[in-house]
Amino acid sequence: MKRRDFNTMLLSGLAAAGAASVTNPWGDGMAYAQTESGGLTALLTPEPPLIVLPLNQQQSTLVVGTKIYEGLLSFDFDLNPLPQLAESWDISDDGLIYTFHLQKGVTWHDGVPFTAADVVFSCQVMLMELHPRARGNFERCETITALDDHTVEFVLKEPFSPFLKAFECGSAPICPKHIYDGTDYANNPHNDRPIGTGPFQFSEWVRGSHIHLVANPDYYVEGQPGLSEIYFRIVPDAASRSVAMETGEAQLSSWNDVEMFDVERLASLPHLTKTTKGYEFFSPLVWYEPNLRREPLNDVRFRKAMMHLLDRSFIVDRIMFGQARPARGPLSSTTPFYEPDLPEYAVDVAQANALLDEMGLEPDGSGVRVTIDFLVAPAGEMWIRLAEYFRQALSAGGINVNLVSTDMAGWGQSVANWDYDITANLLFQNADPALGVARSYISSNIRKGVLFTNTEGYDNPEVDRLFAEAAVAVDPARRQELYSDVQRILVDELPVLWMAEQRYPTIYDNRLSDLVVTGTGVNGNFAAARYL
Repeated sequence: MKRRDFNTMLLSGLAAAGAASVTNPWGDGMAYAQTESGGLTALLTPEPPLIVLPLNQQQSTLVVGTKIYEGLLSFDFDLNPLPQLAESWDISDDGLIYTFHLQKGVTWHDGVPFTAADVVFSCQVMLMELHPRARGNFERCETITALDDHTVEFVLKEPFSPFLKAFECGSAPICPKHIYDGTDYANNPHNDRPIGTGPFQFSEWVRGSHIHLVANPDYYVEGQPGLSEIYFRIVPDAASRSVAMETGEAQLSSWNDVEMFDVERLASLPHLTKTTKGYEFFSPLVWYEPNLRREPLNDVRFRKAMMHLLDRSFIVDRIMFGQARPARGPLSSTTPFYEPDLPEYAVDVAQANALLDEMGLEPDGSGVRVTIDFLVAPAGEMWIRLAEYFRQALSAGGINVNLVSTDMAGWGQSVANWDYDITANLLFQNADPALGVARSYISSNIRKGVLFTNTEGYDNPEVDRLFAEAAVAVDPARRQELYSDVQRILVDELPVLWMAEQRYPTIYDNRLSDLVVTGTGVNGNFAAARYL
């Protein structure tokens, strides 16, 4: 929608904020959720390639899929565990045995009872093959056993302090064994109509338009869900997404939905509220990711030259409009065991060019030393600007950058299969370095075809050792020592170029209550959300 069209709509009285929606402002005739009957229209960008959580963990997939699927646990804002599919749990004194007592009366959306067999299948079989984080977590188990239909026992090979945090829905979505066991997961026909235990059931997906979920009438928590339905509206144009929030056609935006330059303006509108709570579990970190298998990106001098050409403060101030802070290294400052005393790469064009000269990369007649391709993450205009800024900044060192565009599925496939030179990426820290950080740097997690693993191809045995020891250390002081050591090595070797600790905003209609109630925010299940 153009601004003049929006003004016309305002003058005609069709855009009264907070009114129940009938049709959307883009004129495609699709009815939005009726707020008066408890429906929610949420923005979603980009359109996910699929919404089956074990098969894909891209951000837009998580926003939708976490309403359909559930984990054994959720977490509060201080990252303390909360019941979800597990109503309670016990940990043995030696820290080796975790016993989960499951909720009773839970059924899958197709009516089949949920049992401990589904948990064992998910954690021992399906997620071990497909999930970039779950494999590393559940490889630590000696056994995973269903003691009865409502009790599951995990026996660890050795103590692992953050093990409970491995059961958040995005990290370990519990999947229906009767649907997936013995099948070709990627081509299972139910991937088009996912079946979970969550408070919302899949209803419809009109590609390029919307994903429609409806309330689960048999949800196991009495009085929930509080919403009757959710439309996730796919709106590629950033200006139109802002207009939808202004007019009340949409009641929720999160993550990249609203461009950062527009956040404070929307937050100031009387019918909207902004919060940055709900991202505590993830502490997302934005970086430029080189493919270390390719020249000259495999040379640490080239990576250091790039760091000296990039201005992280410019990215935070001018691209993210203050909704972030400069990153210092592989751990976010909000993540346990962050090391603040690390060397920094100041913007220094002369130093960058000296490193490139040392490599023997001589400029040609046009001043170009080398050309690399940048695979643009198709996740909103901020990511496009990150790519454009990268191209501009590196030109000062004679590095020519070609921007390569694709869709979200193509981007994920290219990165997962190592078919790229450099890209921009964002990864969750997942409340502990053993869960969300190590996976990007340990050599055992170089897994072709699996996104959000060590896709850059970094291999350092000392880094492997430090991460392995820190994961099983019981003493927090010892864990800090080990993680500080590994951060110093990584900052020196630069397997990726860390830029910003993202502080995402969630903007929502004032009438909504209990929407963001956990440390996973809009990636929670929305079971408690309702209109006042």
